[in-house]
Amino acid sequence: KVRLLGQIAKITMNVDLPLADKYGKEAIQLAETSRDRKAMIVAYVANAVRLGELGDFKEEYAERSLTYFEKARKIAKENKLTEYEIKVLYNQSEVLLSNAKTEQAGKYIEQAKTLSSALNNDSLEVRIALLKGNINLAKNEKLEALRSYLGALRIAERLGNIELKRSAYQQLAIFYGSIEDYDKALDYRKLAAQELSKSKSPNARYQKINDLKEIGELYAAKKNFDIAINSYNESIALSDSLNFPTLKINGYFGLINIYILMKEPNKTLEFLNSARGNEVKKYLAGLNYSPFIDQIYAITYSEMGKLDSAQKYFDLYDPFYKNSQSVQVNSSGLLQSGNFYKRKGDYKKAIGLLLQAKALADSTDQLEMALETSKELDTLYQQIGDYKQSKFYSAVYFKYKDSLQTLNKEKELSQIEAQDEQLRQEKLEQEAADKKRQRNNIQYLGITIGISSLFLLLIFLGMFKVSARFIKMLGFFAFLMFFEFIFLISKKNVYSITHGEPWKDLLFMILLAAVLLPLHHWVEHKVLHYLTSQNKLTTAGEAFKSKWLRPRNQKEF
Repeated sequence: KVRLLGQIAKITMNVDLPLADKYGKEAIQLAETSRDRKAMIVAYVANAVRLGELGDFKEEYAERSLTYFEKARKIAKENKLTEYEIKVLYNQSEVLLSNAKTEQAGKYIEQAKTLSSALNNDSLEVRIALLKGNINLAKNEKLEALRSYLGALRIAERLGNIELKRSAYQQLAIFYGSIEDYDKALDYRKLAAQELSKSKSPNARYQKINDLKEIGELYAAKKNFDIAINSYNESIALSDSLNFPTLKINGYFGLINIYILMKEPNKTLEFLNSARGNEVKKYLAGLNYSPFIDQIYAITYSEMGKLDSAQKYFDLYDPFYKNSQSVQVNSSGLLQSGNFYKRKGDYKKAIGLLLQAKALADSTDQLEMALETSKELDTLYQQIGDYKQSKFYSAVYFKYKDSLQTLNKEKELSQIEAQDEQLRQEKLEQEAADKKRQRNNIQYLGITIGISSLFLLLIFLGMFKVSARFIKMLGFFAFLMFFEFIFLISKKNVYSITHGEPWKDLLFMILLAAVLLPLHHWVEHKVLHYLTSQNKLTTAGEAFKSKWLRPRNQKEF
């Protein structure tokens, strides 16, 4: 019940924050009164994650999240619940990473990795490797990230775990998207979707909605807007068919972003004023994020040239972005407001806003934002006749442009390095597979020689007057090994048909046993009866004995 309350609280965060807090507190109260230490950890972590995901927008949430994490870890340490302590560290690292606190996130995941080394838990190892790869990627350590992802994938494939393989494919898709190799990213998205189709989880159909949204984002990044729109519409239609309205929202945001990228303000406005747009407004209002709608209206009217309407919405949006804890919200708000005042002809106000945007871009290494603001400042200073400042920002613009070109070359180099690393990993895997195959072939050869030797010995003994009981005992083991070897080879080769599905494997084994079992008994009975009762090989045995076993110095009479 504690776990379910935590999950309900997290889902409710998307629609009703006070209700989410109510469920979260109920989970903690229930866990605390039960005195079940594991339940207490689960309750505190669920609340920490729920609040931590919004910590980037409100400092209060970040503080409460940290308090809950510390309580959960303290309980785990005091009660020597190592696996739970690892999970606390893992979740805290994940939340910190989502709030762009990569150094802290790296510290916690290293602690989790150190503790997990003593547990020998492969599933946990995969999850830690994937999160470590995400942290490497956030630090721009591309090759280290790729190695972490591929290492996690190898373990997941060895385990045959659908969920873990899917997670590894998803992270590889994100990695290749980050270096703008969108085709490779889409390939991994398809592999992730294929793993989802094999899943028996009741959540699989809901996860498919998110898959379609992610595919839409990759096609949007490729500027293939038609396919992106189709993917978003598919995700929305699937949400409707499952009667889960909240999951449609990401699809709606995707469509709005595409219309903005396509510079089609009329389509954006049409969407905002439609029934779909009303759903988005209602959703954001429930989260107290209505200013984001004001932002979209402001941008749309500004691009349409309706500056009075745009002014109204920029005035509504200004307090929100200026007080936001999110760097992304701050910088985009400043840039958009600056561009609006430039359109309006209020160049001095536009310059003031763009200077703030540039300073923020410089302090947070947002190179593209710095490039754009420098270009706009060059134009604005020309408009007011300050050619000295215009020349200065023109030089700054070209400096950033050179840096961006260098960065693009680094991305191209990263693509090449990623391909080389993947080929290297595939080569290592192929070499390991070849060694294993060679080792298995030697073992198969050894078994074949062993069984053949047993049968030769059996025939050899049949040439002489040996105890019938001994021949039967040896024959029993010889035929047992022979037919079990047939079972082994048959089962190995039939995997390509059954794919390891239990009912198919069982059916095959029944059919094989139905044929081989009676054959085994019949052949064993006939051969052993021949060797022990009829003794037809005795003459040959006597001839062999007289020829090869007679002493050389014995005289013949």
